[in-house]
Amino acid sequence: MTETRLRFPPSPTGYLHIGGARTALYNWLYARKTGGKLILRIEDTDTERSTQGSIQGILDGLEWLGIDWDEGPYFQTDFSHEHIAAAQRLLNEGNAYKCFCTQEELKAKREAAMAAKQDQVGYDRTCRHLTPEQVAEKESAGLSYVVRFKVPDSDGILAYEDKVLGRIERRYSETEDFVIVRSNGKPLYLLCNVVDDIRDRITHIVRGQDHMTNTARQVLLYEALGAPLPVFAHMPLTLDLKKAKISKRSHGEIVAVHFYREHGFIPWAFCNFLVLLGWSPGDDREIFSREELIEAFTLERINRSNSIFNYRKDDPKFFTDPKAISINEQYLRAMDLDELAPLVQEVLEREGLWNDAYLDGRREWFLHTIDMIRDRFHTLNDFASLGRAYFSDEFTVEEKPLKKNVLKHPDLKEWLPTLAERYMALPEFTLESAEQAARELAEELDIKPGIIINAMRTVVTGQLAGPSMFDILMTIGRNKVVSRLRAVANLFPEEN
Repeated sequence: MTETRLRFPPSPTGYLHIGGARTALYNWLYARKTGGKLILRIEDTDTERSTQGSIQGILDGLEWLGIDWDEGPYFQTDFSHEHIAAAQRLLNEGNAYKCFCTQEELKAKREAAMAAKQDQVGYDRTCRHLTPEQVAEKESAGLSYVVRFKVPDSDGILAYEDKVLGRIERRYSETEDFVIVRSNGKPLYLLCNVVDDIRDRITHIVRGQDHMTNTARQVLLYEALGAPLPVFAHMPLTLDLKKAKISKRSHGEIVAVHFYREHGFIPWAFCNFLVLLGWSPGDDREIFSREELIEAFTLERINRSNSIFNYRKDDPKFFTDPKAISINEQYLRAMDLDELAPLVQEVLEREGLWNDAYLDGRREWFLHTIDMIRDRFHTLNDFASLGRAYFSDEFTVEEKPLKKNVLKHPDLKEWLPTLAERYMALPEFTLESAEQAARELAEELDIKPGIIINAMRTVVTGQLAGPSMFDILMTIGRNKVVSRLRAVANLFPEEN
């Protein structure tokens, strides 16, 4: 049985885009499903736009997502001699020819064809019919040329089977003689890509439907080079709400993988979101472990219709697609604590909130704390923002709970310090004794217990909502709780 071999060939002209990440993920899943190999090939022939920073960004993005590769990274420029040799072979075997038409001539021909309302406005094959003597004469005159592939001059069709779209057919007459080598002698992507895939023994090509025009031409190149066709699977495009293709230029960093890392997404949760942008398992499942998704994934379940990236710019509620946030929340709440802990550690370290004791003497406290507070969080970053009061005495008190729960009752400047002293006097600071002291104080003051309890939540955590108030007190600890209750007056505006 032939080994399944797939490739992910990004162009290093910017950060790793979520469309590229999805392509890598689909290829990775199929390679793992079939026990095959994934080859990483950096297509760096665009020397003006390719940068080392972009290459590193792609590698970092794939590693963060957990998409590993079995061979590579290979660099396309390292094989330029093979691309040139393939072009020369096509020339030698009569499958390509030198075209000396200038850009001005080509433009004039196109405009004339359009003015005449001709069905075909592509290249008219002028140079295809040059004799060897005419070609030699033009070369001797120093005229520059491109190399064009010679599309069969018949009424036949080129065809291939697509795992997603079924049988694809295209008449030869619908494809012009396309350029495979520029006038500067450098082969184009169309040819380089095929030569590389033949060399790397690629058996399956999974890529976006925007490559289908390329695929039709590349089928001809495979045939001319005597190589078997790989299996093609063209994924649907991912569009925004206005049905425009998502892109770096139009959408900015919201479509960059690093954006989601910086905003506290769990790597596999984001992969889980990406795979659903164009694939479905055939049932109502949405959450998959790595092993479950590898088992469920098939090329045939890739959707034919385009997927929608549900992003509304400047939406105050959702900073990205709500489904991405929802899936991340579900992972955050269900993850094994030993898996979640290092991800939270990374965030706390970045924000200067980490304490090495959380790995040793306070390990149990740390795991208990992140377990207690994670239910209301959306991303890992929430541990350092909404959960900051658990790891630092320097935290922000949100305006809404401050107004609602504290400033509305000026007497809290005396009530909470009173409660603080009672907490200090307790023989044991337990969940039961802390709650009893708070309720007894409210009864003495003839106020609703909620006034004291809600004010404590705001003063101690800075938040409007969260876990049970008295669980919070036990977690933060008596000394810190007392200190924060005593300092409640600092939250009130200074009196003139």
